[in-house]
Amino acid sequence: MVNMKRREFLGLIAASAMGGLCLKSLPTHGNPAQTQEKKEKDMPGKEPPFKISLAQWSWHKRLFGQAEPKLDNLDFAKEAHALGIKAIEYVNIFFKDKANDTKYLAEMKKRAGDLGVKSVLIMCDGEGALGDPESDMRSRAVNNHHKWVRAAKYFDPCQRVFERSVRRAAKAGRRRTEKAG
Repeated sequence: MVNMKRREFLGLIAASAMGGLCLKSLPTHGNPAQTQEKKEKDMPGKEPPFKISLAQWSWHKRLFGQAEPKLDNLDFAKEAHALGIKAIEYVNIFFKDKANDTKYLAEMKKRAGDLGVKSVLIMCDGEGALGDPESDMRSRAVNNHHKWVRAAKYFDPCQRVFERSVRRAAKAGRRRTEKAG
């Protein structure tokens, strides 16, 4: 017989129950978009418990052409829609040279809108650290982000700054302080 404490036993039972609930919620077959449509038909008038969005970074290898099938930035909304996802998050590196190209942005917006997919944010990276402790570097980073704020306004989502740049700046500031001290 296994010697188990009561708390360990109760924790094991709770974990097993949660695991069973998670498995029960997974689709067992078919296209995920069709499965989602079936759930919506089975629960008319009810909102799903939560809404999700798909970030472009999830398919970064396809977007960089490093995995098959390759994916063009303009087709991202279509791919998300095929999975039943109705909100997407862009990453600036996949259209870095297009931030001020209103024709390109209009095409991105149109393709998403035609499918009923909402563009919710543009994640920015490689534009400098907004939290840089040095004033001139911080000002340069702010100026670099202006084009993405305008692009985000065009899409009407919010904009998120990639957190890593802020953490890097904070870490760099600590190193500069340690060297000076």
